[in-house]
Amino acid sequence: MGRLAPIEILAAIAVSALWGGNMVAIKAAVATLPPFLLTGIRFVIVAALLLPWVRPKRGQWRLVALLALVLGVGHFGLLFLAVRGMDAAAATVAVQLSIPFSALVAWVAYREPLGWRRGAGLGLAFAGVALLAGEPHAQGIGPLLVMAVSTLCWALSNLVVKRIGPIDPLALNGGMALVAAPLLLILSALVEQDQAAALAATDWRGWAGLAYIVVGASLVAYSLWYWLVRRHALNKVVPYTLLGPAVGITGGVLLLGEPLTWHKLAGGVLTVAGVAVVQLWTGSARGKS
Repeated sequence: MGRLAPIEILAAIAVSALWGGNMVAIKAAVATLPPFLLTGIRFVIVAALLLPWVRPKRGQWRLVALLALVLGVGHFGLLFLAVRGMDAAAATVAVQLSIPFSALVAWVAYREPLGWRRGAGLGLAFAGVALLAGEPHAQGIGPLLVMAVSTLCWALSNLVVKRIGPIDPLALNGGMALVAAPLLLILSALVEQDQAAALAATDWRGWAGLAYIVVGASLVAYSLWYWLVRRHALNKVVPYTLLGPAVGITGGVLLLGEPLTWHKLAGGVLTVAGVAVVQLWTGSARGKS
């Protein structure tokens, strides 16, 4: 539970970079594919690839199913839905709410120190994301609210991962995907339309986005993340996700041709600054606030 070893730091940076680029991949895929259908397909592929590793212990399946509901449906399903309504660059900033929510969850669940300084950092981060609502290309506040719920689900999912206990990351990823896939496909059938037409209309960009989502952001990034979360407290590993916005904003502008507005820049600076306060004050805050 001490400092991260060099190999763990590299793993955390890799996770951050992969998740930052994930917003660009999701945006390319949801251009034609309905969000819940896309998320369901994602988990079908992950489950198929990882099926040989799916051997959770009997007592772990209940928590794996809970993880599928909270992370698979609650986080990923709502994340894909939110990204469809905003630029990839804005989504990369908004998803940083996962860090303030993680701090709040750790404060409630583990009594990790918060204090007024970290509380101010939380407020700054939320203010930065709220600024995105005024972005000229934003589709109202709805996608931001969906993103907020999605990031809260991500923070809660880390509690479930810790409760599951020792388990191979590939087994956890595969088991969660095996449960999440049918839930999301059923949800797609209930609330989405014209799935067959959407599949036929998807070009190489959408399928390339799906491939990145499955391999880079799912198999590689989440396996590394589960490994880090089991070895260290959340406040030790979450700060490295601060690198994600730079990757996502750059990718959105250069690869998708999204405009770089002052709302995105200012919102990104405020959000990252607030998150940095939340994370960097952890050590000095103990016993002082």
